[in-house]
This record gives sequence, structure tokens and C-alpha cells, in this order.
Amino acid sequence: MTAAIQKWGNSQGIRISRELLAALKWRVDEQIRLTVENNKLIIEPVSPPEKISLKDVFAGYSGDYEPFEVNWGERVGNEVW
Repeated sequence: MTAAIQKWGNSQGIRISRELLAALKWRVDEQIRLTVENNKLIIEPVSPPEKISLKDVFAGYSGDYEPFEVNWGERVGNEVW
């Protein structure tokens, strides 16, 4: 399969066919990483970040927590308090 580099606004782009996306199991708007190795363009999907629960974030925390109100001072614009 061949493709042409086309001008899109101030950038250039390459269109990827629907069939090729399906074969790769990629979706529209999926994040990809572009690298160059040995004068070749490498396109690979970016792994989504591992989801960590709030419970896991604080798993090792053993201190006490006391909620408190913060005084942000007087309004200086159109803030709604």
C-alpha cells in the first residue's frame, strides 16, 4: 500500500485507510507515538496510563486527616462564592 504526503493547513499529513486501522485495531483519535529509526518513520500506539484508584493512592497513608476551610481573601473579580 502506498500513500502520499499531503498539505493540511500549515502541516503535512498521511491518510491511513479504514482497512489498515481495522487490521491494527486502532481507532480514530487514538494517541500514537512517532519516532524515526534508521531513516524510517515508526508509528505505534501509546499505551493508556494505568488507572490507579484513590484507595490505592492512599494505601500507605497512616496519618489523620482533618478537613479545613481555606480563606482565599476578598473577591477581586466576578468570582461566585
